[in-house]
Amino acid sequence: MSGLPNCPKCDSEYTYQDGNILICPECSYEWSADQVMDKGEASNEIIDANGNVLQDGDTVTVIKDLKVKGSSLVVKVGTKVKNIRLVDGDHDIDCKIDGIGAMKLKSQFVKKV
Repeated sequence: MSGLPNCPKCDSEYTYQDGNILICPECSYEWSADQVMDKGEASNEIIDANGNVLQDGDTVTVIKDLKVKGSSLVVKVGTKVKNIRLVDGDHDIDCKIDGIGAMKLKSQFVKKV
């Protein structure tokens, strides 16, 4: 029809352009025309807090004190986590931390070393 991409949030086909911004009238989502990516490509990339793409086997550093749910332990800022494994879900990093054990982390709280 108009050649504009569907809304990335609700997949509506009724998007329209206002300057350099694309707008969805159904869910009111706004995004930049420069950010349009293929859906399959976007779901496979997991990025850290600085925007670097993470891969299996990378070493990352924790950027914020993280409380371990169900215990009194805390993962301190600067803790290095080696040999991470990327998984699907909210907590997208599976790893082992020395002194704590197996954990799942969110990629937004780590940076690539």
